[in-house]
Amino acid sequence: MKPPICAICYKDFEDRKEGGLIYFRKRPEDEEWRKRMKEGGMVGHPPYAAWFCGEHYEEARKLENLTIDEAMKILRELFRAK
Repeated sequence: MKPPICAICYKDFEDRKEGGLIYFRKRPEDEEWRKRMKEGGMVGHPPYAAWFCGEHYEEARKLENLTIDEAMKILRELFRAK
């Protein structure tokens, strides 16, 4: 797993109460990744998951039904405007 660093502001946060990991809807390539990892007996940070600090977590959670690409595009625009 990647360390808890926010995908929006890159804040490094150790206290997971300040944010969390969001798993977004899988893309076809994510399913392939899971298959390769399982077959190889490997572990790693899923490409469809990202960490978010407390400031960005709730907005990211609202978009977990989207793919990570779709969600990150929306989140970057949303937080760029603030």
